[in-house]
Amino acid sequence: MPNAERFPAGAVTRLGPPPSDLPPPPPPSESRGPRRLWWFAGAAALIVLTGLVVVIAARPGGSRRPEAPTDARPPLARACPPPPDLPGTAAPATPPPAPAGTRTVDETAGISYPAYGPPWETWNTIWNAGDLRVPYRVGQHFVTEAAYDGRSDYHASVLSGAVPAATNDAFTFDLECVGRQVAADARSNYYPQPNQQELIRDERTVLGGRPAWVTVFRLRFSTPGLRAKSELVALACIDVGKPTAAVLYVSVPETHHQWDWVADDALAGMRPV
Repeated sequence: MPNAERFPAGAVTRLGPPPSDLPPPPPPSESRGPRRLWWFAGAAALIVLTGLVVVIAARPGGSRRPEAPTDARPPLARACPPPPDLPGTAAPATPPPAPAGTRTVDETAGISYPAYGPPWETWNTIWNAGDLRVPYRVGQHFVTEAAYDGRSDYHASVLSGAVPAATNDAFTFDLECVGRQVAADARSNYYPQPNQQELIRDERTVLGGRPAWVTVFRLRFSTPGLRAKSELVALACIDVGKPTAAVLYVSVPETHHQWDWVADDALAGMRPV
């Protein structure tokens, strides 16, 4: 019922026999019955059609187009699909002996590299960096400028991580594309904007017997409160025979340029584990 109202109680027609002076009712029309049947049939059809519309509309997704499947591949796999003629990962060559001295070992990334003495100290946090969310979990660092903006520290660093790069757990990926994407993400998201890049090295190479893409550059920038106006950056993406690429990241601000040599040393001392 649309409302709680009720019609008034009491008789609404006149009681008793009709007055004798009223004319007799007209005879029933012969076509009235079939016409009434057609009316009932039309009404019934309309009710059935309305019910079907209601049922279809009530079904989940009944009035919506099927949604396109979600692309669940990691960002690098989407940005760098392997070309059809991409060769498989080469059988690992016997890596050269690791340089003598203390080493940093990243079991998840599948690499090790030299460790350095003071002021370098062990990295003890997880930094999910940039749009690619490279998880730097292992390495060394030291603070070069404490609370430069009143709350944040600036660092020199030698860090590593593993980032998904292959499709469907494959063991091959486009190493050049992956290396360039990681370097571009670092420039765009790790550093003050805008900045200017002086490209020093950008090439496919071999590190520790494994295929790698190495990018080395110096960035120049300016941000309030920060004394450093440039930084030496080295990034290596290494194919270690996994669905993930190992990433080795070295950064040395110009205020501590006496440690610039660490960039080349860490790359040259990298070994698969």
